[in-house]
Formats: sequence, C-alpha cells, structure tokens
Amino acid sequence: MLRIYDTRTRQTEEIAPARALRMHTCGPTVHRRAHLGDLRSYLLSDLIRRVLERRRVRMVVCRDITDVGHLAGDAKAPGGGIPGRPEGRSMTEIARHYEDSFERDTAALNIRPPEHAPRASETIEPMVELIAKLVEQGNAYTVPDGSVFFDAATFPTYGEISGNRLDTLEPGHRHGDADPRKRRHADWALWKPADGEPAWDTPWGRGVPGRHIGCSAMSLRFLGERVDIHTGTVDLRFPHHEDQRAQSDSAAGHEVVKHWVHGEHLLFDGREMAGPAGDVVLLSDVAEAGLDPLAVRLAFMEQRYRRQARLDWDTLRAADRTLRRWRGRVAEWSESPSAPMAADYVERAEAAFDDDLDTPAALRVLGDLERDESVPPGSKFESFLHLDRVLALDLSTEIGRTPVLPPGAAELLAQRARARDSHDWPAADRLSAALADVGVLVSDTADGQVWVLAGR
Repeated sequence: MLRIYDTRTRQTEEIAPARALRMHTCGPTVHRRAHLGDLRSYLLSDLIRRVLERRRVRMVVCRDITDVGHLAGDAKAPGGGIPGRPEGRSMTEIARHYEDSFERDTAALNIRPPEHAPRASETIEPMVELIAKLVEQGNAYTVPDGSVFFDAATFPTYGEISGNRLDTLEPGHRHGDADPRKRRHADWALWKPADGEPAWDTPWGRGVPGRHIGCSAMSLRFLGERVDIHTGTVDLRFPHHEDQRAQSDSAAGHEVVKHWVHGEHLLFDGREMAGPAGDVVLLSDVAEAGLDPLAVRLAFMEQRYRRQARLDWDTLRAADRTLRRWRGRVAEWSESPSAPMAADYVERAEAAFDDDLDTPAALRVLGDLERDESVPPGSKFESFLHLDRVLALDLSTEIGRTPVLPPGAAELLAQRARARDSHDWPAADRLSAALADVGVLVSDTADGQVWVLAGR
C-alpha cells in the first residue's frame, strides 16, 4: 500500500487499506494564470490518486475554487493579475476566465478532474453556518465592525503541522501590524466587512469570508468530517492549513484530516516560482516553445515531490525528447507478438510508486527496461502501458500512426546508421544535425538509432 510522508506527524505513514478514500486538495485562487509551480502541486494529488486507484481504491476528491476573499489584494500580481478590470469585466467574469484556463492546463497535464470542485462564491451559506457554530461554541467572537475572529487560544494543538506554536508567534506575523480588534494577535478573521463587491449579508453585517474559512466549509460540506488525505504546497502549512485544521476540528469535535501531505516549490532557471512575485512560466509558454505539455509532467516526476524541483528549458527539452522516444518505442513494440509483462520491472516500479511517490526511481526502472535486450518487445509494450496508468504520459499515442519522412531523410538515416556501425562519431553527429534541419530528431539506444518527427 502507499506509504507517504505526513507533515503533521513528521514521519512516513501507510495509507490504511480501504475501499474508498477521501482527499481534499487546496485548489486555485483564480485571479491569474496558474504557473508551472502551481501546477506541480496538483500533480502531487493526481499521483496519489492514481497510485491508490491502482489498488482498486475508489477516490473521492474535492478541489475547491477560491474566487472570493483573495482577489483584491492580488490584483496586480505578475503572471496574470486582473487585466480584465479596466475593461469593465466583473470579478466573477475574471474568476471564471482564469478558472477555465486552470482547467485547460490541468487537462493538458492529464490531471484527473475532482469529483467535487466547489466555488467559494457559491458556498457562502455553509461558511456562515460554520462560523455561527464556532461563535456559539466559544471558538470565535464578533467585534462591533461586523468582523468575526477565531480565538486561537481555544485550539491547544495549534501548530502541529508547521511547528509554529501560539506562544512563540510575534504580533503582526499575519499581515502587517497587530490588529487592535483581536483579543490575541494570533487570532484570524473568519468574516470581515465588505469594502466593495461581491459581498453577502450575514448576522454580523454585510461582508466577505476570511482567507481560510472557505476550505474548511467546502471540505466539510463535500467530504464530511473524516478526510483521509489533504494536500497542498509547503507554503500552505502556515497559516492556511493550521487555521483550516483549527476551524474544522473545533467544529467537528475531533481530528478531521488523517494525513497532511505537502509538496515543495519549483525553481525555474534558479528562481522560485511561488506566490505572486517574480517571473513565471506558464504551460502555454511550453507549448509555444514546441514542447509537449506532458514533457512538464515527466520533468516533474523526474524529481521527488518533497524536494525543491529545479527546472530550466534544457531540462524540459530533454524530457520532451524522452517522451517522444518512449512513444515511438511503444509504437514499435506494439507490432511484436504479445507477451506477459516483465514482472520484475513492473514490481520494482510499483514499489517505487508506493515508497512515498518515488517517481524518479520508477522512471529509472522504465529506462532500464527499455535498454534490456533480453526482454521481448511484447513484454516491454505491456509493461510500459501498464505503468502509464500512473505516469499518464500518453505513451500509446503513436501506435498505428505511420510518420512520413521528409524527402531525403531516409537516406540520411541510412548513412547515419552506417556511420554509427563503423564508429565514425563525427560523421554521425553531422548527419544528426542534417536530419534535425529537415525536422527529424534522432537518438541512439541499445537497440539502434530511433527517430521522431519534430513537433510530434
């Protein structure tokens, strides 16, 4: 069964076998385009899902959409911002625009859609009900301006996820100067007065939800009071997930989330791609560079989810070449007689998946299998497609497709093969360059040279 690192317990734990499991993933804040750093987080939850479904576990996933509560403060964020506002578009129209963009990007990465994708703007009533319950229980309090704050002191185990204990937090640790309306500086807003639109009427006045209450309300509404796994990036540990845990557990009267799982950030060309600041790379930038979007998925899986990923354009181009080569090999192997899967290789790859999502090890197993001349092509075919149920790289897409070589390319390939056989590497390199000039990318394997058409 899957063993995965639990941020709260600080140890790798086994996901208990079950016929069905519930997972919550903190979804996008739809005020800008999702960049590659954002998308890496959603690959984490997709891999968890695919690995568990391989064991015939039915997954029920909630990935919420934050379309209120964060937008105004991030209106000038690079990488998207809210360019529609000067054109007179409403905040709702802008949110739907970026929500659609996010869904296209996740589909391009073969990230499966969740069973539930609630929008914060359409789940206000459950938020109000949850806040009212917390006030009634004494976990929250109101102030004269219509704000409602969570009383952090009523949740003694605050800090178990991030290690930030209430008695060590400094005033102003959340957003600037300490707020005089709060009983304690560690308290946070569940509801706040509106300074524009959209806004909703509540028993405390017209306003909008705080930054954290939405995830609690939507998770409780759509997954219930027992959630097996909750995922997100490391920056969400504090304060978002600490606050969410305090809200949900206080309302439910018990620990709601069993396992908290967090993925690390992405560095692209040495720069962190997290939050609204700094340069970002979008999935559309990858496509415009002539690379398959699934090369991004492959490049992500070449590095462990709990380690800071380091990517650049050379890394993505290398992943694209590997992806196209594997698709070509699978198409070649499909022409051979069927044979049973290479059990040893498949077991090693699946063991890597189960070992805290060790996708780099699993990919190395596939590389070893590709080069192993003792394994029949039919076995390689079955093994690659079986493992692609988790990898989701669309390795079968070239099956049955007969690419047409550009004029003169067949002779160049034959010349290169002869140069390679005679170990004339300078000539082979010149011929590789000549082939690239006509749109044919060639590489060497243990079974000989293989080629793909550029852009396919």
